[in-house]
Amino acid sequence: MGIIDASTAPAKTGSVYPEPYASQVAGRSSLRLGEAAGLTQFGANLVTLDPGARSSLRHWHKSEDEFVMVTEGELVLLQDEGEYILRPGDCAAWQAGDRNGHCFLNRTDAPARFLVVGSRAPHEVCTYSDVDMILEAKDGAVTFTYHDGTPWNGPR
Repeated sequence: MGIIDASTAPAKTGSVYPEPYASQVAGRSSLRLGEAAGLTQFGANLVTLDPGARSSLRHWHKSEDEFVMVTEGELVLLQDEGEYILRPGDCAAWQAGDRNGHCFLNRTDAPARFLVVGSRAPHEVCTYSDVDMILEAKDGAVTFTYHDGTPWNGPR
C-alpha cells in the first residue's frame, strides 16, 4: 500500500468494555492506521487521550506483544511497579504473557497521543489486573468472564 493518509484512517471511539468500565475510558479515541493499510499480522493505532482520560483498564495480553511510543504530550504509565511519566519519544513494551498490568493516564490539561503497535493473535485473552474480568477475543467475537472463568454479568 505504501503511504497512509491518516486523515482517512478509520477512527474508533468508545469501548468494548461493559459498564461501569466503558465510561472509565471516555475521552480516548484512536486512528486505525494498520487497518487503513490493510495490515493483517499486527495492528498500529494512533491513540489520543483527552485531558483526564485513560487508555484502558490496567491489563496484560496472553498472546500479543505490545509496543507504545508517546508522540505528543505527557502520559502517566501505570504498571505493577508504579507510575512513570512518559514524554514524546519515550517507549514502553510488553511481551505476550508478561503479567505486568499496564495502562496510560493523561493528567495534563492538553491532549496526549501515543502510537501503539501490537500483534494480532487469532485467539487473544486479555486479563484485567485491578478488576475481576477477562476479555477473550476469538473469530471476531468478544466475551467477558471473571478471573475464575465463569461468565461475567457485572462487577462483584
